[in-house]
Amino acid sequence: MDTDEEDLEYEDDETPTIPARTAFRRFWPLTQGLRRWLVLVWICTVIGALAETEAILLFADLTDRALAKGSLSAFWSPAAKWLGVAIVGALVSYAGNSLAAWATERFVMRLREHVFDHVQQLPPHFFQRHRQGDLLSRLTGDVEAIETLVVSGVIGTASALFSALFYAAAAFWLRWDLAAATFVLAPLFWLAARRFSGSIKDVSREGRVADGAITSVVEESLGNIVLTQAYGRRDAERRRLNEEAGAWFRASVRSTRLNEAYEQLVAVIETVCVLAVIGIGAWEISTGRMTLGQLLAFSAFLGYLYPPVRGLAQLGLTITAATAGAERLIEILDVRPSVADPARDSETGRPDGTVELRDVTFSYPGADRAALEGLSFTVNPGELVIVTGPSGAGKSTVSKMLLRFYDPDAGDVLLDGVPLRDLPLARLREYVTLLPQETLVLHDTVRANIACGRPGASEQAIMDAAVAADAHEFILRLPDGYDTKIDPNSARLSGGQLQRLAIARAILRDAPVLVLDEPTTGLDSMAARRVVKPLRRLMAGRTTIMITHDLNLAPDADRILVVDRGRIVETGRHEELMVRGGAYSRLHRSQNNAVMDTGELRLPSFAEAGVGYGHSSAPVFVESWVPQTYAPTYEPTYQPTYPQSEYPEYSDPLYSDPLFGPMPTTLPDGRPLFRDQAQ
Repeated sequence: MDTDEEDLEYEDDETPTIPARTAFRRFWPLTQGLRRWLVLVWICTVIGALAETEAILLFADLTDRALAKGSLSAFWSPAAKWLGVAIVGALVSYAGNSLAAWATERFVMRLREHVFDHVQQLPPHFFQRHRQGDLLSRLTGDVEAIETLVVSGVIGTASALFSALFYAAAAFWLRWDLAAATFVLAPLFWLAARRFSGSIKDVSREGRVADGAITSVVEESLGNIVLTQAYGRRDAERRRLNEEAGAWFRASVRSTRLNEAYEQLVAVIETVCVLAVIGIGAWEISTGRMTLGQLLAFSAFLGYLYPPVRGLAQLGLTITAATAGAERLIEILDVRPSVADPARDSETGRPDGTVELRDVTFSYPGADRAALEGLSFTVNPGELVIVTGPSGAGKSTVSKMLLRFYDPDAGDVLLDGVPLRDLPLARLREYVTLLPQETLVLHDTVRANIACGRPGASEQAIMDAAVAADAHEFILRLPDGYDTKIDPNSARLSGGQLQRLAIARAILRDAPVLVLDEPTTGLDSMAARRVVKPLRRLMAGRTTIMITHDLNLAPDADRILVVDRGRIVETGRHEELMVRGGAYSRLHRSQNNAVMDTGELRLPSFAEAGVGYGHSSAPVFVESWVPQTYAPTYEPTYQPTYPQSEYPEYSDPLYSDPLFGPMPTTLPDGRPLFRDQAQ
């Protein structure tokens, strides 16, 4: 991977604030196809509210006719009507609530699919700038918050409005003057909700961000559990988690306090309203202008009326809190994919595989320098071209251009003379197979992992691909053969075996163009040798571009391109470039000598002149020291200078070794071997 991408940091920009109305309009189109069911839910809500209103009126009639007079005969008729209304209301409420649950969950599925499909189209740098745990949090909790805003909010608002309307109408019908006096206090509910809405939205946003951060820490820690354990980072990871959990804890406690304060304030307002009604009602009864049944019915209407009024106010707070989740999701949905399908499909058949980069220049978004600059080369069908160079030179960026993860800022990438931007993405990626640096493994069976290269492939085709990739034998040795379940962290398979499964997948795909991005990275020499043979089968007859530091296959390449700082600095065959003695020659020699850029920090390699434990077995220096900037030549039999030691036990570990004898203190050019000697 290029350092241009590695240097990208997670974005910490604040999520833009969006009004609830804007968020609602953004996601309301996703309810298309569900709206008729929402209308049915509203109808059920209206019928349910009417049933409850009728039940209260029947209660007033029952009180005045049966209870006040003590008449059992007057009880049966209103009681039967009340029971019938209750049964109808229960059935309608059940149907409405069941339908509402179906509609809301359907909306959540649709929204999650919509967001997930969008995220899959985003360019690689987006995922390097956003923590995976935070993205997971947005795809789960924030999606459900939007459902509260768009579907549950609409249903809840309709239910509360109709209920409040019917109960208020019934209250006015009973005693308009008493109802008018009561509704004077109704604006207090709205004022209370308005007072708390801003604070609740802010703390909800903080809580959702903190929740995403916690998910990220857990996901990163578990994903790197070997590193965490090997480096003793348990305490450090626990501190990271505690830091993020502390932010979540503070936001949660503050949210609870705000909601509780609002609830208690509303309870006080309701108490004031009820006391006002009872006081006025007692005065009305004392003057003979109101019966006890009417007062009880009126009180019941208020008991039913205040919950929907309070619910409307509470719903406003809930929607405000849900808007925080909508803001985080809209932030993702507003990120545009870096590439798109052409407006008109270019009618072309299966290409031969001629790949051409023509004066390509490209910079990653936000990068301060170009990853590729004026890059041009052509690869013909059947050719193997190796692209090599130092880290950060732009090699992996070439593979992203060929798969069209990005379009070049200038120049063109062509397949059989057709610009890639004129080909639909799905068809282009059928023609170009990528064997990436990271072995991609699905949490599925071995068969499914191979078959995903060509969905619908026959069992025989899958087995043929496995045989060609030298994977068939070890697959048969697995507990369930091709039906054995594996996953990215599977301990059943080695890195080389997983890579051979990836090669089988690529063989099955049978694309004319093959892009290999560091195919032997992370494999030991034995595993790498096992992979080379199936790789040769895979490359046969295909246009193959191999991006690699490993130059073991370089002698077989038709051409080698040495890239540095986004430009081609050398090109030719292996023998030509070695004779030329330029950048490629230095790369090849340094790889074979196992000398890295930080060669002065490495211990030289020694061979024994005779194995023993005394001074007589002085080692011989066999490795040339090749710095990056120049390549001086040293005699292979150079004898380093050793410190004199008169003690056979070699008590000083800096200057002796019990197996090879005294250690040298200088490098071949006279510089001190250890940095602390130069101080």
